[in-house]
Amino acid sequence: MKIALFGGSFDPVHNEHVRYVQAAKAVLGLDKVFVIPSHIAPHKAFGAVASGEDRLAMCRLAFRNLPYAEVSDFEICASGTSYSYLTCRHFKELYPSDALYFMVGADMLEDFFTWKNPDDILANAALVACRREGEDPAWCRDRFRARFGKDFISVPFVGEAAASHKLRVDLAFRKPSPDLDRAVRRYIDENRLYEHPAIAPALALEKPARREHSYRVALMAVARARSVGVAEGKALIASALHDCAKYVPLSSPLLEDFTPPENVPPPVMHQYTGAYLARHAFGIEDEEVLDAIRYHTSGRAGMPALSKLVFLADMLEAGRDFAGVDRLRALFWSDLDVCFYQALKEQVDYLHATGKPVYPLTEEAFEYEKSVQSARSENK
Repeated sequence: MKIALFGGSFDPVHNEHVRYVQAAKAVLGLDKVFVIPSHIAPHKAFGAVASGEDRLAMCRLAFRNLPYAEVSDFEICASGTSYSYLTCRHFKELYPSDALYFMVGADMLEDFFTWKNPDDILANAALVACRREGEDPAWCRDRFRARFGKDFISVPFVGEAAASHKLRVDLAFRKPSPDLDRAVRRYIDENRLYEHPAIAPALALEKPARREHSYRVALMAVARARSVGVAEGKALIASALHDCAKYVPLSSPLLEDFTPPENVPPPVMHQYTGAYLARHAFGIEDEEVLDAIRYHTSGRAGMPALSKLVFLADMLEAGRDFAGVDRLRALFWSDLDVCFYQALKEQVDYLHATGKPVYPLTEEAFEYEKSVQSARSENK
């Protein structure tokens, strides 16, 4: 038999996962595919959002119409970090005379070189790479051959881009999800997966256009979060709530016990009231999240990665359009710290040039980041 192993977080499983399996079966003539949700994927330091049992249940629903696909609980039951070489060993022991294939997305090929015991994987299974829209695994074929002395198999299927982190944001904001099987979406809704109790009531305080802005900020922040060492859940909740007080006046009963700081310009005040509401109205107690909300407009000296992430996503989300935004967006994806410095510099330079006052925290943040970048340049 020809047997493929298809592992991943599946958090949540989406339609492109199913189409990938269908394409691999058609190209390779597979007899069976094991879909294997991981317990903790090594490349995802903060782990899955949904539980192992929920991800198993969603996978069973998603693949229910493919009789050759079987959802395996091997990695979930094994607990700990899910190393693919151990999974390949296990299934090779079960099927010693059969041809095994190990399926990955083309986006994982570059990381494959750094996986734990990749040679062990290839000793037990042939690597299969399937490309999504805009991806081409051929770019690393020569490097792969040079490192492993063999080739990988490329499935000539171009799927639509579907990222699980985007789906998690969509679900948190209660957006439609065409990339999800209806039964999977129903399971998610019935079990209240990927929800946060603060998001819906916070968004209810915003106008529709502002809610869409908050959604775009969350998409951008969450997409970058893990690569800069920020937990996805913190990026999501801070982004979703960052403007929750935008339309709440100081006279509102919601702010009855709020004491406003002195000399705060009106455009800046909502960052302070937003942090107050996040704590006292919506139950957020995480100080990192509260700080990210509290300084998302002004910035401050010594901001950690989460705060920089929300500050920049608020400024650069897809709906923003101003001179230099594309350059700053490119920096956002390549170097968050440089992007933060450049964003502050442009903001301060503009205010100085137009004779407008600069909020003290913004000035302090700019001077601090300038000194950090100067030191960074000297140490190169």
